[in-house]
Amino acid sequence: MSEPTLILKREGHAGTILMNRPKALNALTLEMIRDFAHAIGQWRNDAAVKLVVLEGAGGRAFCAGGDVRAVREAAVAGEHAPVTAFFSEEYAVNEGIARFGKPWVSLIDGICMGGGIGLAVHNGPRIVTENALLAMPETAIALFPDVGTSYILPRLPGAIGTWLALTGARLKGADAVHAGLATHYVPRARLQEMRDSLVQEGDTAAVERFAETPPEASFAPQRAAIDRCFSQPSVLDIIGALEGEGTEWAAEQVKVLRRMSPTSLCVSLALLERGAALDLRGCLDEELHLTQGVVHGHPDFREGVRSVLVDKDGSPTWTPATLEDVDHAAIRAMFR
Repeated sequence: MSEPTLILKREGHAGTILMNRPKALNALTLEMIRDFAHAIGQWRNDAAVKLVVLEGAGGRAFCAGGDVRAVREAAVAGEHAPVTAFFSEEYAVNEGIARFGKPWVSLIDGICMGGGIGLAVHNGPRIVTENALLAMPETAIALFPDVGTSYILPRLPGAIGTWLALTGARLKGADAVHAGLATHYVPRARLQEMRDSLVQEGDTAAVERFAETPPEASFAPQRAAIDRCFSQPSVLDIIGALEGEGTEWAAEQVKVLRRMSPTSLCVSLALLERGAALDLRGCLDEELHLTQGVVHGHPDFREGVRSVLVDKDGSPTWTPATLEDVDHAAIRAMFR
């Protein structure tokens, strides 16, 4: 018998969840998503469960995101139902975590991307170690910031959210605290002791006892440039502002943006603009609507996942190939 992919337990005053696909960096399957939904439903009104502790197995990852290869396979086969089920049920879990009503403590030690961020960012505390690595890399596979991050990212300081969404910039643990995605920094060496205290005490006071002041953000020297450049109204304007900076960092950002799906960049920027004015439920509804046009109605998602995760050749052929050729009327038509 194989081990379950999501291990749910009652320990002390806590419900504990271990994402258990270490070879796949704990990427989320539909089965895991349904188990999350079950746990939320069971523990929300259980007075004996004072908080939830969420972590990933294997020591390398918290959760690397959703199993987008399976989504791509369904899209290639023209199957709409599995795609709709995956995203709609995943987003329902994101909202369920936000509305859980008790602390949902995420111990992020290792890789946390995409869907993994969606499991952590809507509640808290969100603890990162020096080994944490957070990112929203969706534009590289021609998706968009989803799992409710279209609500979260526009509310991060300055233009940090737009920078993260468009470039897929990777944040180490300390960076994630400074950016607002994480709430506390605890060294890996003390993580287990803190976890034991959380379970035994049934409140989050232990987090404050174990948390340390994080090192300075690696992006601190670029902080003002991020706000100047990534607050521009279009992706081409962002690139123009970066080119005007005349720095090595800015030139690298331009290279990164030019590698991404042009359509995905424009969809993502438009989504964050809408998300800034919506509540979480509205953002999730907008994201779910977008999945249909992006996954089924446009070739870039299938091509992006092929390039990054299937063939791993790093040479996607985007449609259209450049930002200058993007049809903005077609982008607007993807939204509700």
